[in-house]
Amino acid sequence: MNPNRSADLAALLLRVALGVLYLAHSLQKIFVFTLPGTAQFFVSLGLPGWLGYVTAFVELFGGIALLLGVQVRWVALVLLPFMLGAMSQHLHNGWGFASPHGGWEYPAFWAVTLVVQSLLGGGALSFGGVKALRAVAA
Repeated sequence: MNPNRSADLAALLLRVALGVLYLAHSLQKIFVFTLPGTAQFFVSLGLPGWLGYVTAFVELFGGIALLLGVQVRWVALVLLPFMLGAMSQHLHNGWGFASPHGGWEYPAFWAVTLVVQSLLGGGALSFGGVKALRAVAA
């Protein structure tokens, strides 16, 4: 397989996986926990409540943009500080995901995947990925 095509397909797979996960987490904040509930949770962490609203909508629009392949490098970089913030909230819980209240390994992994996505770009089938579309067709 062409190495460029492999990289384009890898970027596509990562982008879609991240997009689905961000979309799911944002919709959970909006419809399950509700926006006021999410804001209250942020307050319980010592953060401003309005940041819960911002986080939910950044994750929503970020997830959609990733799925569509729009400005993928920038979107990944915009999402990164939010994931680093989530990671900081789990530092005192220890490393492991199975730790009480969750450890910081899971958000750390997400942060790394965002950095990788920003380096790879959108890959195949992304807006701005016309070159990538040609690679998939080849």
